[in-house]
Amino acid sequence: MSIKKTRIRRVNENPVGDGPVVYWMNREIRTEDNWALLYAQELALEHERPLVVVYNLVLGYLGGGVPQQFFKLQGLEEVEKGLQEKNIAFALINSQDVETSGKDLVKFLEDLEPGVVVTDFSPIRAQLDWVKMLGKALECSVQMVDAHNIVPVWIASPKQEYGAYTLRPKLHKLLSEYLEDFPELQIHPYPLTQQMPDIDWEKLYPKHDEGVLGVFVGGSVSARDRLNVFLRERLPVYATDRNNPLADAQSDLSPYLHYGMLAPERVVLEVMKLLDAPVEVVMHAKKNKAKVDENGPLELIDHASAFLEELVVRRELSDNFCFYNKSYDQVEGFPEWARKALDRERSTKREYLYTEKEFEQARTHDELWNAAEREMMTTGKMHGYMRMYWAKKILEWTKSPEEALEIAISLNDRYSLDGRDPNGYAGIAWSIGGVHDRSWFARPVYGTVRYMARSGCDKRFDTKAYIAKWQERG
Repeated sequence: MSIKKTRIRRVNENPVGDGPVVYWMNREIRTEDNWALLYAQELALEHERPLVVVYNLVLGYLGGGVPQQFFKLQGLEEVEKGLQEKNIAFALINSQDVETSGKDLVKFLEDLEPGVVVTDFSPIRAQLDWVKMLGKALECSVQMVDAHNIVPVWIASPKQEYGAYTLRPKLHKLLSEYLEDFPELQIHPYPLTQQMPDIDWEKLYPKHDEGVLGVFVGGSVSARDRLNVFLRERLPVYATDRNNPLADAQSDLSPYLHYGMLAPERVVLEVMKLLDAPVEVVMHAKKNKAKVDENGPLELIDHASAFLEELVVRRELSDNFCFYNKSYDQVEGFPEWARKALDRERSTKREYLYTEKEFEQARTHDELWNAAEREMMTTGKMHGYMRMYWAKKILEWTKSPEEALEIAISLNDRYSLDGRDPNGYAGIAWSIGGVHDRSWFARPVYGTVRYMARSGCDKRFDTKAYIAKWQERG
C-alpha cells in the first residue's frame, strides 16, 4: 500500500541523493501505525537504500520536566527494540538545550550524508522552525508527513476554523477516504553499514524523586493496554460520565497520543471494529442507530460517537488552530471579540491575586482548584473537565489575560504529560480567550468570555470527595 501523497509536503525542492533514507522521528514515537516511518521505508525500498531513524532528545524542551523525560525515554527504548527487529538503524542525539539542538541535528545529518530526510508533522512553532531549518541546511530532499491527523491538516482546511461546527462537516466528508488500516513495517533488506553510537539508556534517565513520576508508563505497549481497558470498561459509560472526575470514564490516552505512542487513527479503527460499523455511522449516531446491529453494540453507539467527537473533531481542530494561528500561545491569537471584552476588564479589581508559585504549590483559597493542581502534579494528568475550571480561575485570579495565559501554559507544560501539545494550547485559549467559543453574558474580569462557577461543579459531581481524594495524595 502506497502512502497517500496528500499526506506529504516537500520542505525543499532538492533531489533525492545517493545516501541512506533518514526518518527524523519527532512527534510520532512508535514503529507501528506510523505513516511517516512507512513512507520513509517506501522511499528506501524504491531506491534500495538503508533506512535510519533519528530522534533528537532535547532536555527541558518547552519547559518539560522529569516526568515527561521519563515517559518519552520509555517510549524511545521500545522504539529502538522494535526497529532492531526490522533491521532498521536507530540513533539518538542528546542535546543539552533548545538553542543547540538544531545545530546538533544538522551536524549529525550532514555527517550521515542522507539521500532524503523524512520527518513527521507538528504544528508547534519550534518544531516547524526546525523543519524549515533542515530544508535550508541540507542538500538532499527534505519531506514532511502528517502522520498524526487522520485527515492531513492542510487537506482538512486551508484556513483557521472558527470552531468545531465549521471543521466538523469538512472532516466528516473526508474521513472515509483517509481512514484506512496500516500496512506492516517490513524487515528492511538494506542494512546500514555504518555503526550508530550505542545508547546508554540508564544514564539518560534523569535523577528523580519517585513521587514525581506519576502513574503512566511510556511506550506503545502501555498505550495499547490503556486503549483496551478503555474500550472494555470505560467506553460503555463515556457519554454520561466523562465529565465526572470521580467516575474514571475518560480514556487516559492523551499522554500517549501527544507523544505519538498511539496513532489516533488506530484508536478510531478499533472503535469501528468494536461496533462493526463504518465511521460515518458512528460519528452520526443519532440518525444512524438503525444501521447498527441491535443484537450487538447498539448501546455503545452514543458513547462511541461522543468519544470520536473529542478524538477526531476536537483534537484535529486544535492542530488546525496551532497551524494557522501563529499566536496560538499569546493573547493576540484570541478572537477579536474576546480581546476587546477582556481589555474592558483590565482595570476591574480582582477578589484574589496569586503568583505562579502560589498556583504551583496549590495555595489558593479554593480547595477544589487546589485539588485539580495536585491531581496534575501527582499523576501527570488532570481530568479534562477540571482543566477547564482550573484555567478559567487562573484568569480570574491574575492581573491580566497575558499573565493568566503565561501561567496556565507554564504549569500545564511543566507537569502534564500531555502538555506542550496543540490540545493544551487550544484548550487554554478556549478557557481564557474564547477561542472556538462564542460571546456570553458579561461578567467582571471575564467580560463576555464563558464563565465557570464552583457551584456548577458542585451540581455535576461530588466535589468534596474529589477534594478529599487529592488531599490524601497531594
